[in-house]
Amino acid sequence: MLVREQVPLAPYTTLGIGGPARWFVEGTDEESVLEAVRFARERSLPLFVLGGGSNLLVSDEGFPGVVVRIALMGIEQNGNVFRVAAGENWDNFVTHAIVKGFGGIECLAGIPGTAGGTPVQNVGAYGQEVSGTIAMVRVLDLNHLKYGELPAATCGFSYRRSIFNTTHRGRFVVTRIDYKLRNKAFPVLSYPDLKRYFRDRKDTPTLAEAAAAVREIRHEKGMLLVEGEPDCRSAGSFFKNPVVPQAQYDAMVAKASAPIPVFAAPRGMVKIPAATLVEQAGFHKGFAMGAAGISSRHTLALINRGGATAAEVVALRDLIAATVEKRFGIRLEAEPVWLGPEAGTPATTGR
Repeated sequence: MLVREQVPLAPYTTLGIGGPARWFVEGTDEESVLEAVRFARERSLPLFVLGGGSNLLVSDEGFPGVVVRIALMGIEQNGNVFRVAAGENWDNFVTHAIVKGFGGIECLAGIPGTAGGTPVQNVGAYGQEVSGTIAMVRVLDLNHLKYGELPAATCGFSYRRSIFNTTHRGRFVVTRIDYKLRNKAFPVLSYPDLKRYFRDRKDTPTLAEAAAAVREIRHEKGMLLVEGEPDCRSAGSFFKNPVVPQAQYDAMVAKASAPIPVFAAPRGMVKIPAATLVEQAGFHKGFAMGAAGISSRHTLALINRGGATAAEVVALRDLIAATVEKRFGIRLEAEPVWLGPEAGTPATTGR
């Protein structure tokens, strides 16, 4: 195991922001991941597990502990089950599955990050969530320092949540995921953006065409990482769509000056587009505050306009959240994981 010191973390994040890790390890196999954990514990240091850095905001001071970057690679197929190492690029795996003729994740094309982060946040977009395909998650249990396998039913999947980022946050390190996909499947075209995209088609699009459409839509919204495009230097959607009781939504609409869309959610709740709340609170596309700002393509993407600090992004985040709460009585929840000196959980995890 090679341990490096004072490694800048900004290059490992899609925002391109953040100070150095005191110690940095590339976890290329399960043994090196375990060794990194032991290294941290022997020195009583906090541990952070880094994936693709696409859902991460690193403080300007960096992280005073051990960062282990998950770099396990490999994809194996057994029938309709794909066993994917946690370090595999997620979008590359989506393409791999589609080429093989398997569906179930085509609407998740273009999402940055690694496969290992997908069960943590129950990644979803355009009508699909990974929880609909995950069969098993292989993990290192930090309570016992042993590897094991968790069936999907035990992972507590819900909207952008799982046991890995809620009840058991800091206990598990994901090293592999089994995805059960559908052979010769038709694409899922339930999301409004996709319906509009294919509205003039008489035939059914292929899985590859659906994935290409998703990537194009994401690009138009600044949600696709493209080298050289400042609007794409973000952590994706910065705020989660609030899920609230119907009565709370009704009361909010009664005071609103413009329509607020709503979508059904489980257990009688409704989901409100966070972008609508941000816009109606007075924050427009292209809004800037110092070197941080809002994408000119999508209101939910907070971007690094060039040379932004974590402090500037945090200030913009807090201003938006406070203004939305004052206007609508809803406190927006940030999606990206915060990594800083105070992030001293046993094993904080980022996608």
